[in-house]
Amino acid sequence: MRLAPLTLAFGAAAFWAALTLSAPAARADDPLRTQAKQLFGVIPELAPELADNPKTAEKIDLGRMLYFDPRLSESHNISCNSCHLIGLGGADGRANSIGHNWQHGARNAPTVFNAIFNTAQFWDGRARDLKEQAGGPIVNPIEMGITKSHAVAQLKGIPGYFPAFKAAFPGQPDPITYDNIERAIAVFESTLLTPDAPFDLWLKGNDAALSPAARKGLATFIDAGCATCHNGINIGGRMYAPFGVVEKPGWEYLPPNDHGRLAVTNTVSDDYVFKVPGLRNVALTAPYFHSGSAWSLTQAVTVMAKSQLGRKLSDSEISDIVAFLDSLTGRQPQVVFPILPPSVATTPQPVE
Repeated sequence: MRLAPLTLAFGAAAFWAALTLSAPAARADDPLRTQAKQLFGVIPELAPELADNPKTAEKIDLGRMLYFDPRLSESHNISCNSCHLIGLGGADGRANSIGHNWQHGARNAPTVFNAIFNTAQFWDGRARDLKEQAGGPIVNPIEMGITKSHAVAQLKGIPGYFPAFKAAFPGQPDPITYDNIERAIAVFESTLLTPDAPFDLWLKGNDAALSPAARKGLATFIDAGCATCHNGINIGGRMYAPFGVVEKPGWEYLPPNDHGRLAVTNTVSDDYVFKVPGLRNVALTAPYFHSGSAWSLTQAVTVMAKSQLGRKLSDSEISDIVAFLDSLTGRQPQVVFPILPPSVATTPQPVE
């Protein structure tokens, strides 16, 4: 089943077209742009291929269906989109997501947008790629709460899914497997890119795309040391760092019972270490930190400057950095909500 992408509303289309098409000639000698190009990167229009998981239109369509289907949860109430809403920057706007039987997750839900550019997935990096990330929440008892075998039986009990899996994974006599569920969702998630942010357009030469405040904020972001960790195409997501390099923040920001990557590696030096989050579209994904405890970018920048850099930034410096962070909001994915194949009398029923 092929679904046409939703067209942008006229106002949004006009905005992005104006930025893209009316670009003035770039200054050839702009040292800030030269430095930024070395530190960061432009979000592309198309995602790179996933290793050992070729991207096809049929697989994207299937992955989109699975991403939105709440029947992949034990209660039939929760889908991937419940915690990673396409319309909310790929996050859910909550400090902690609500999962199976109204349980609260332990950490803030990170955005899935541009996640393909992260070195690993989840705050502690426990999933090495999008495939592992896609399969984790489905079977997590706090999140979607189903088992692998039940998930497979659920989809096999919905007749309309067999042709979709067959088209996505041709040549397999029994294509509805948990491995293929993960593969399809991962391919769909890899398409959730946000190109043409003002910062990207500026990197590509449009001097008018970045406001004077955002330019000053970018310079401060680099000079203060933020870019030491928040770098690369996703402005982060490429390394791990302790939360509190210079000074531990308060326990409201760093809950004492969440030891971060330590639980994954069992290495003492990984205590309170987390993956550095990417900052793309960060203006859309409050609250911030793994604890979801900062509700504004001003608050988050202030805490990070003190805890990670040992600096007390001035109000104007913080305001300029926030202006730069605002410039990282790209063109949002336009995804048509799929028409899901209906359940029948023999389809496994929800477990309340």
